[in-house]
Amino acid sequence: MANKQKSNVLAIIVMILLFGMISFVTNLASPMGDVLKNQFGVPNWMGTLGVFANFIAYAIMGIPAGNMLQNMGYKKTALIAIGVGFAGVAIQTLSGFMGSFGVYLLGAFIAGFSMCMLNIVVNPMLNKLAGGGNKGNQLIQIGGSFNSLMGTAVIILTGLLIPNIAQAQISDVNGLMYTALAIFAVAFIVVSFTAIPENAPAAVVKGEKSQYGPMSFRHFVLGAICIFIYVGVEVGIPNVLQKWLNEVSTTAIAGTVAGTYWFLMLVGRLAGAALGAKVSAKSMLSFASTVGLCLVLGAIFLDPATTVNLPVFDGAKGFAVATVPVNAALLVLCGLCTSVMWGGIFNLAVEGLGKYTEKASGIFMALVCGGGILPLLQNGIVDWTGSFLTSYWVVIAGLAYMLFYALVGSKNVNKDIPTE
Repeated sequence: MANKQKSNVLAIIVMILLFGMISFVTNLASPMGDVLKNQFGVPNWMGTLGVFANFIAYAIMGIPAGNMLQNMGYKKTALIAIGVGFAGVAIQTLSGFMGSFGVYLLGAFIAGFSMCMLNIVVNPMLNKLAGGGNKGNQLIQIGGSFNSLMGTAVIILTGLLIPNIAQAQISDVNGLMYTALAIFAVAFIVVSFTAIPENAPAAVVKGEKSQYGPMSFRHFVLGAICIFIYVGVEVGIPNVLQKWLNEVSTTAIAGTVAGTYWFLMLVGRLAGAALGAKVSAKSMLSFASTVGLCLVLGAIFLDPATTVNLPVFDGAKGFAVATVPVNAALLVLCGLCTSVMWGGIFNLAVEGLGKYTEKASGIFMALVCGGGILPLLQNGIVDWTGSFLTSYWVVIAGLAYMLFYALVGSKNVNKDIPTE
């Protein structure tokens, strides 16, 4: 057993790296929207099409990816996901040389398929490689923290690589693209030569057919809507914030401030993991939604002329201080709130589903597409009204729904449905 665990160390490291790559590649689409907007002279909503393409792939691939995992196993699904990710990033890189908006969107769409498959593979694979139980949960928490760290890094690095957003080109971030390609290539080789524990065929193939399913449960249906909204809120807050700051300050400051939002998500996830055993998912989601509502309402109504000194995470330089509108500071603090929402929503939505939990997870992954749709709506409102802060009423509506779900919608009213 000890030798088996030791042989899994390299695969565990690679899985954690891939956990980070999900965030790295996904978050790259947000600042790239500013590059697309300026390079091709398109409106804000079109600049967000890269984010949209990345996330809409989840809607298409979520359930098929779950079926792939069942039929092909962890290793083959992971290898396909890595290969698709390499192709998607390579096409995005190629678009820099071609100067093509359409080619970049194609690459973002293909990369989205990979991110969806990796999300479905990495969590259970880490659990298996650690031997399950508490060690499995601990390893997933480490992977989630690294995911947040990489999400922070990519936002800050793009801000440093592009000092002047008005003259930016896709090719300016090729260094980040090459890094992603290298990690995908190394991961493919390592996973190819690593023994990955798989489910026994009997556990995958057989299962009684039932007239019921995850959608038979009201609290799951409302929870699925909630996860769609949550991902849109999580992505939309920093996406529009960075675009706004690009117009009122420098690109480097905008990237650093937006990166601090993702850094606070890392802090929040670590705190949430520490408090998870003592605080219920319902209480955590209720508190986070309420605080988030207060912060965003303050950001909408306060005068942007009022500035504050905001401590920001500036990558390798450590912490620095940036002078920003008070509205921006409040939006950055929302990272502490959004950090714990995914786990809370997921736990409440699958509570009491029993044998339907696995199928429910595939539906959840498909609805991650909200991360592309709601930011697109927000940016459309920016173009329509000419006001970045007005678009945050979309976020207010989303947070209000999440609070409703925590307090009312998460109650299981279908306990009569057999789940064993």
